[in-house]
Amino acid sequence: MSDVTKSPVDTITFEGHSFYLKRDDLLSTDFSGNKARKFYYFLENNFPHITKVVSYGSAQSNAMYSLSVLAKMRGWEFEYYVDHIANYLRDNPHGNYKGALDNGMVLSEQLAVSSEQFGESVLFIEEGGRQKEAAYGIKILAQEILAWQKKKNIKELNIFLPSGTGTTALFLQKILLTTHYSLLTRVYTNPCVGDSTYLKKQFFELEENEKYHPIILSLEKKYHFAKLYRENYKIWLKLQQQTGVVFDLLYDPLGWRTLLAHPEVMHKPTLYIHQGGLLGNESMLPRYKRKYPEFKS
Repeated sequence: MSDVTKSPVDTITFEGHSFYLKRDDLLSTDFSGNKARKFYYFLENNFPHITKVVSYGSAQSNAMYSLSVLAKMRGWEFEYYVDHIANYLRDNPHGNYKGALDNGMVLSEQLAVSSEQFGESVLFIEEGGRQKEAAYGIKILAQEILAWQKKKNIKELNIFLPSGTGTTALFLQKILLTTHYSLLTRVYTNPCVGDSTYLKKQFFELEENEKYHPIILSLEKKYHFAKLYRENYKIWLKLQQQTGVVFDLLYDPLGWRTLLAHPEVMHKPTLYIHQGGLLGNESMLPRYKRKYPEFKS
């Protein structure tokens, strides 16, 4: 976590296009990629009254695992709420779920949870880390990108990253729009959880001024989060074969497919942010291999 300001930028070629790749997947062996940015505020600042962290979401959430690491490092309890947990996962813990349990997470099944349920000694984190404190670490990401951009003498840059809650994309765009390079650097993203309307709603919950919102790109076909799709597995395998880089199986396949479907973005130098989340592949990859055995990984 101390190296949160130090992730390299690689140059890769994929499907005949050249990209810059921001390797936030290499930020930390303990935190899951961009969650090192989102939760940096809670590691760097003092919270003497806090004894417990509470959050909610899916049972294989990257944020869940990263919060379990944060709580362990700070000596806090960690309680996490899910509306459902599959019997197979309960009986065979793996991936983010197992990692969080190993770090001391207490899991509760409950349909709804809110900050009003807890006292002042509890740090309540919105699903996926969607809250204003995330800007603290994302500002470091923006400064890092701008320093690299200046060093490379890149006058105009497009940045692309797939979104869950859209928190990273939103704060990154807002911070970049208040810098010296504001008119020359644009952030593009795509929805991976829900559709464009859902993602826009997430943006407005954090920032009312639409001029600070990233540009949302989409595919024509609607995709259901965490469902297995042949085309997503195919591009994930291609990415590994052509670039030598392992990507996340939940977000990155949709991200790369969306980016390639919008060649107008790639008319300028394009930086793709690899946000990590690779621990989740422990659960997704066996599912894909079972469903599509004809593909060789």
